[in-house]
Amino acid sequence: MAQEAKWYVVHTYSGYENAVADTVVKSAENRNMTDLIHEVNIPMETVTETVDGVEKTVERKVFPGYVLVKMVMTDESWHLVRNVRGCTGFVGTGNKAIPLSDEEIASLGVERHEFHVDFAVGGRVKVNDGPLEGFFGTVEEIDMDKKIVRVVVSMFGRETPVELDFDQVEALQD
Repeated sequence: MAQEAKWYVVHTYSGYENAVADTVVKSAENRNMTDLIHEVNIPMETVTETVDGVEKTVERKVFPGYVLVKMVMTDESWHLVRNVRGCTGFVGTGNKAIPLSDEEIASLGVERHEFHVDFAVGGRVKVNDGPLEGFFGTVEEIDMDKKIVRVVVSMFGRETPVELDFDQVEALQD
């Protein structure tokens, strides 16, 4: 029974997303199934709308009619989610729910993996991966959202800024 929890997409009636999410969480708690149903998420985005010349910032569902559930798929957990009022079923083929891939989860931003960077703007780093492996440079900018760092390296006698992923550089200890 040592299965890993995966993210599944649940289709709901339009406008029932919040009710379905709340009911799944409460039902899992009432039936002592929190070990099978870990998390429920409705992807939201913040949008600025202009109505009658007035700008308003509103939260909007990214995928209306869908709820994401992180769960260990068993017959019991499948029935709990499937029988919630407002739920029309799992996204998949027939009665088989298909989990989201790691790439899909990352692109949706559902799970945030925190990065600890041990370098700062102005600090020296060594490039440890990619075509510039072995080069040294100075950190010019850090973008935590995109998980990239802009480093100025010296190539052919010229200072050249390059963008690298966090895992492509390591801080040099002074």
